[in-house]
Amino acid sequence: MDTILCATRGGEESLQTQRRAIEIAQEREAQIVFVFVADVQFLEHYTAPYIPAMADEIKHMGEFLLLMAVERAEQAGVKADYIVRWGKLKPTLIQAANEYGASLIILGRPGNENATTLEYLEQKLRPAIEAEAGVPTILV
Repeated sequence: MDTILCATRGGEESLQTQRRAIEIAQEREAQIVFVFVADVQFLEHYTAPYIPAMADEIKHMGEFLLLMAVERAEQAGVKADYIVRWGKLKPTLIQAANEYGASLIILGRPGNENATTLEYLEQKLRPAIEAEAGVPTILV
């Protein structure tokens, strides 16, 4: 079965990304693997005892968000799964694409208050992921 990898997080923009990924999966009769990538490098600035607890909370938040995405997909008749990974977005998505044999990677557009810009996604990240993973990558 065709597999679509959909990078997602929280917020209204992510809901739009998930909805579009579900539509594409329906069109292609594909399954979706929703991916939440947590980059916890910022935790290095905190006292060591707090780091595992904070990382664990981020993981649980990601799992909760992804479980809701899976539920939405399954309600639409699309087989879905999820993974939570640690690290930088680009290499993590490439690794997941290879691992799951993805035929398409879907990235969402950033919100107005997001630190990541649409220009960066369109001109840098998307083409780099596509080239390195060898998988078509689209912004929705």
